Amino acid sequence: MRVPLWLLGALFTLPAGLLIGSGVSLAVAAGDPVHGKQIFAKCQACHSIEAGVNKVGPSLHGLIGRPSGTATSYTYSEAMKNAHVNWTPDILNQYLTNPKKMVPGTKMAFPGLPKEQDRADVIAYLQQAAGASQ
Repeated sequence: MRVPLWLLGALFTLPAGLLIGSGVSLAVAAGDPVHGKQIFAKCQACHSIEAGVNKVGPSLHGLIGRPSGTATSYTYSEAMKNAHVNWTPDILNQYLTNPKKMVPGTKMAFPGLPKEQDRADVIAYLQQAAGASQ
């Protein structure tokens, strides 16, 4: 019996998509928060890690575990308000790869961090310095 290639592709990508949507970790590389702080310097023009301190972008305090588009006192794009993602390390890794690809219409102008280790380091820094959502 011959199986169409599109069906094989679906069989392999569907489980990964379900895992991402369910919040199951796909193992973001181990990050170095010290190097992540250096990389985060690129983000500081628009983001703060202090609670309630919004700039051009929202405060990233308590980002990990927070639903998208919910930081207080920040006006999000409709795209981000309707993204309906929970900022886990894995989802944040995907977003930081190419924000406009993951959330078309986002106000975030930053093109992303192409290096996987840089993304892992920034995520480790955010987990350590910005805390998790309550």
